[in-house]
Amino acid sequence: MSSDSQDIRRSILSKWHETLSKHGNLFSSDSISGTSPPSVFVGSYNYPKVFVGPMVPPIHGNTELLDSPEKWKGKTLEEIINFRLNLVRGIQKTSIEQTEGRYIENLQEVTMSSKPTDLDLIFNKNVSTNISIDGESAPFGPVGEIKSAKFSGSVSTKPIEKIFYDRDMKAQDAVLKLYNSGIEISKIQKCFSIGMLGQKRKLVPTKWSITATDDIISKSIIEEILENSLIDTCKIFSYEHLGNIFSVILFPHRWIFEMIEAWYSNGILGFGSDNEDARGINHQPNIAGAYFAAKLGVSEYLLKNKIQSGVLIFREIRPEYAIPVGVWQVREGIREAMKQKPKVTSDFNHALQLAATKTSITKKEWIANGSMANMVRQKTLSDFV
Repeated sequence: MSSDSQDIRRSILSKWHETLSKHGNLFSSDSISGTSPPSVFVGSYNYPKVFVGPMVPPIHGNTELLDSPEKWKGKTLEEIINFRLNLVRGIQKTSIEQTEGRYIENLQEVTMSSKPTDLDLIFNKNVSTNISIDGESAPFGPVGEIKSAKFSGSVSTKPIEKIFYDRDMKAQDAVLKLYNSGIEISKIQKCFSIGMLGQKRKLVPTKWSITATDDIISKSIIEEILENSLIDTCKIFSYEHLGNIFSVILFPHRWIFEMIEAWYSNGILGFGSDNEDARGINHQPNIAGAYFAAKLGVSEYLLKNKIQSGVLIFREIRPEYAIPVGVWQVREGIREAMKQKPKVTSDFNHALQLAATKTSITKKEWIANGSMANMVRQKTLSDFV
């Protein structure tokens, strides 16, 4: 990783230590009282016996912003990491089969709540404030093993409550029903994770539930858009945030999708890509959850506009993206890209050039590291329609 990235990480860590020197007693005692955004987390370590618990800052009031990625447009990387670091994560080791019992049911009520929820946690020992900030994983605030927990003030979100009590509905159908009811994706993912959906319920590690939710929703949308008419020209959308540059090309073709990522490691450029046709992807993507997050962001646009197209996405991950904050930023980045005014051309080659120009990587390099562009360029646009 470049010195830019290291400097950003050092700066954020030093400011966190500054916060601790002023307010350390709030974060390092054997108890915490605060208002959860509301937020819960299910770890993947030691699966199938995982660490599960609420996330709560040492403050009371409206803390919703601390765990609402859909509301983070315009926030800096540092601001978002501070949201994360200010949430103390309480944990208890629990089997993934354990979706009932007082502790888990309290967490389900927190997850269901339409507003931030007051929590009082007592830990087995003082919370550790030793955190690591690297370029590999999303940062977390202090962690403490819960001895006892008191929850109060949750108010159920009606669509979620209804689905929670419906044990005949499959998890996939529950995800889609919540999405179509207007529930934010980050909220649906938490419900999925804490074992609130479906017939055979279990706890699902948070990072897996995020990918599963994006995958379920995007698959369903794509089934719908396959009935739509094809676009008749190429459109290029772009957006940049948090050190990520997105270029999205829509072109006249039945649904096919490819995402190519480029990143810098010790000054060397690396690439990864995955693609699918109307049958979907038949393996775990090399670029992991970012693939499904991007697919969801662009498929929403096609559905809303009642159109169908081929899609090619370039994502350049700049050194300024020094600390990963989660695949939500890919989904929200693509959503924002699709709100911008597109450039329009009838020539696919020109579309590739326009998309590449938004990045610091050449068209030739992008094409060499994917497979779709060469396939499409061998045909004329009239072949697709």
